[in-house]
Amino acid sequence: MTVERTGAVTFAGKPVTLVGPEIKVGDKAPDFEVLANDRSVVTLADSKGKVRLVSVVPSLDTGVCDAQTRRFNEEAAKLGDHVVVLTISADLPFAQKRWCGAAGVDRVQTLSDHLKMSFGTAYGTYMKEHRLECRAVFVVDSQDVVRYAEYVPEVTQHPNYEAALAAARAAR
Repeated sequence: MTVERTGAVTFAGKPVTLVGPEIKVGDKAPDFEVLANDRSVVTLADSKGKVRLVSVVPSLDTGVCDAQTRRFNEEAAKLGDHVVVLTISADLPFAQKRWCGAAGVDRVQTLSDHLKMSFGTAYGTYMKEHRLECRAVFVVDSQDVVRYAEYVPEVTQHPNYEAALAAARAAR
């Protein structure tokens, strides 16, 4: 049975329906299946043993999503080799690859949820009305436990970068 949460976030001021559960700190991180830019399948297990900072955006082709991904790309080098930064959106893998090249983003792995919305339904970020991800940030430790979870209340606004980065630095 799929959980639907109405009014948890707004998109341009209008409430939307999020499909999937609300993930909380202390939860075991759900697995997912998304596509890398070369269309290969990527799961949570592919980064096992690492801390994962997962930045979720509606589309890389928008100003806030662009800025969010660039910010986490800049911070990635400072986090150390034990942390990987993943950006997940419903953009096509081809568009993500093109955007990364144009933006010079090389420390963040962009991943596409367009095919199955597997991440969105597992983490409760799938906006049913738009078939996009809402804006969210998760930090998952090396033991697959969620150490930080933020669903940005208004999807067009920025996440709390400092809190997410502090959680990533503290996680092991």
